[in-house]
Amino acid sequence: MDDKAEKSIVPPQTTPSNGYGQTIPVQDEGDNVVARLEEMGYKQELKRNLGMISVLGLSFAIMAVPFGTSTTLNIALTDGGPVTILYGWVFVSLVSLAIAASLAEICSVFPTSGGVYYWSAMLSTPKYSAFASYLTGWLGTVGNWTVTASITFGGSQLILAAATLYHEDYVPTAWQTCLVYWGALLGSLLINIFCTKYLDKLNTICLYWTGASVIIIVTLLSMADNRNSGKFAFSHFDASPSGWPAAWAWFVGLLQAAYTLTGYGMVAALCEEVKEPAHQVPRAMGKSSVEKSKLTCAVLSVAAAAVTGLVYLLPINFVLPDITPLLEVASLQPMPLLYKIVTGSSGAALGLLFLILGIWVFATIGSLTAASRCTWAFSRDGGIPGSGWWKVVNPQFGIPINSLILSTVVCALLGLIYLGSSAAFNAFTGVATICLGCSYAFPVLCSLVRGRKMVRNAPYSLGKFGFVINIITVVWISFSIILFCMPTAVPVTDPASMNYASVVFAGFSTIAAVWYAINARKHYHGPTFSAVRVEGSH
Repeated sequence: MDDKAEKSIVPPQTTPSNGYGQTIPVQDEGDNVVARLEEMGYKQELKRNLGMISVLGLSFAIMAVPFGTSTTLNIALTDGGPVTILYGWVFVSLVSLAIAASLAEICSVFPTSGGVYYWSAMLSTPKYSAFASYLTGWLGTVGNWTVTASITFGGSQLILAAATLYHEDYVPTAWQTCLVYWGALLGSLLINIFCTKYLDKLNTICLYWTGASVIIIVTLLSMADNRNSGKFAFSHFDASPSGWPAAWAWFVGLLQAAYTLTGYGMVAALCEEVKEPAHQVPRAMGKSSVEKSKLTCAVLSVAAAAVTGLVYLLPINFVLPDITPLLEVASLQPMPLLYKIVTGSSGAALGLLFLILGIWVFATIGSLTAASRCTWAFSRDGGIPGSGWWKVVNPQFGIPINSLILSTVVCALLGLIYLGSSAAFNAFTGVATICLGCSYAFPVLCSLVRGRKMVRNAPYSLGKFGFVINIITVVWISFSIILFCMPTAVPVTDPASMNYASVVFAGFSTIAAVWYAINARKHYHGPTFSAVRVEGSH
């Protein structure tokens, strides 16, 4: 950037220097958010029309607990059953609270759509700032794309699985699944473009629709002819379908919970469309304060999702029928058959599935919204090939339509994996969980390595528990990289049953590495931070 870059506006309250000789400002309630954004080196291009409830709704939509746990049920059933379903959810919920709290603390200092890659740049030392930003940016962007792909694909499988409720001999083909998947992506793209002014209402409605899914639990418990004992629901464990040793099978089965609870950090990409982002986004991710500045570690969206998951999953354990037929369904989506067996009615099962698919619609739209904003923000700083095209905000609609299209096309191409592997959905969920997890961990790691100096006076501080919470975040995510590249079951007898998470991850990593070698290492300087550039140029 030119040395004559505009001087930053620094509010009175600041945190220690970030290493560039520039103090890190902390925003107060009355600060002008546009000036705060300009201070970080960006101009306001998107409309700020999202409130607290809408952001919380978006976060809830992306996690989509009843939908996410339903589409990944076969993973938990294969790797342990009820114990994995229940205690895996509790364990991952607690870890997710630590991760979300760590991100919320950082987000309260740097409320920009760049999210994790901006945070990594600001929390790193000047020498490694650009590389840290580039690495995190790619991880976050790929994570957003694959979350969108996995959500859309899982719902597409459920739609075709609905047909088997009335035609048990029907076996969906790979091409049929892909066509439904591509159609859903196209529909989501069109809604994001032409109904953008209604996204705020859609996100809010999502909260109520998800709450209405309690109908599913009430129906299953009331219509079930056979209910399992408390001992079965709370302690039955069978890892034999997986072929893994019992303890390892339980960890592999954590993908169900980890995938469902991984999308909360994606709302950071909406920072520049939120009123009072320094307060609203962390709350939605979700930090909340209590009396006398003592802050809780509860993150609203994750805490709400954790409770929702327990309310949904525990009753499932009590009505769970024989697992063998559920694992043999051709669609790889056992939940519709579970509904049918428990209710004894195809119509009732379809009605319950309709509630799940409603959540899926919100999740598909919301995840593509977040993915496009993440792509746009990273392109704005030149991190993606063709950034000049993807960073454009359409003046008519006021949104980055080109980034929306790119995100949709990438997801559409990922769907081709299913034509060669029936385990494509597991690959999407694995890559999404790994990439988003790594993108969350990296800025937290940078903060830890530098003694948490840059977040010491954050509006939402973790205080004396910050080091412990941050360490839990980094350790768990590091372990999950290995964990979620594992196949759900062994032995892997053919290419179609292989977990392609590592292949997809390696593919995107190769693209990122090649682009860095031929272009980014010379031209990518990290997020635009005008004052930092001035200091760093001398």
